[in-house]
Amino acid sequence: MSRKPKKGYFVRGEFVAEGSELDLELKRELKGTDAASKTDLKRESAELQALGEALLGLRAGLFDTLDLGDKLKDAIADAKRITNFEGKRRQMQFIGKLMRGLDAEVLDAVRAALAEQDRLPAEETAALHEAERWRDRLIADDDALGGWIETHPATDAQQLRALVRQARKDIKAGPPGEAPRQGKAYREVFQIVRAQLRVHGTADLADEAAEQAREDDA
Repeated sequence: MSRKPKKGYFVRGEFVAEGSELDLELKRELKGTDAASKTDLKRESAELQALGEALLGLRAGLFDTLDLGDKLKDAIADAKRITNFEGKRRQMQFIGKLMRGLDAEVLDAVRAALAEQDRLPAEETAALHEAERWRDRLIADDDALGGWIETHPATDAQQLRALVRQARKDIKAGPPGEAPRQGKAYREVFQIVRAQLRVHGTADLADEAAEQAREDDA
């Protein structure tokens, strides 16, 4: 498969890739003062080294899609194995230097991958909170239980009703200022609700993808 051409321009017969260290140097020269150039260089260098450090924690599924080159990937793998503080610091400086050689397009992909990894835990936390809210509603309100069974027909209604009844019986008042104590059924109601919300959410995503495909074909 042919490699996508790099974006850039020519200066005195030399090709300069956008986002490369030479590109940044030329842009700093155009700004006019050495002081500004040194400040910009320091800021850009710190940002790229921070990006390199963040790559150490990027999960494999996202990391493998990045066009970092073998040298940088090997440097990151080595950094993960280094335990000595000074050795780690020097290795991260080396990674920062290699990061400065990446194209702007690759750096944007790195930022997008890191943002994607940060987004998933937030979504998972929101899903857990939704399951907790539904669990408490089902145990507290018969109308909510009937509504859930109607809108989530894949739920084993008999099992859920039995667990809700048991969870209500298991509730025991705790000491003043503490939440009531719950039994095993309380946790099992949560697991059923969480599983159904996960299936329902997957189905919603599939419907959205199908709708988008129809719009693209139109």
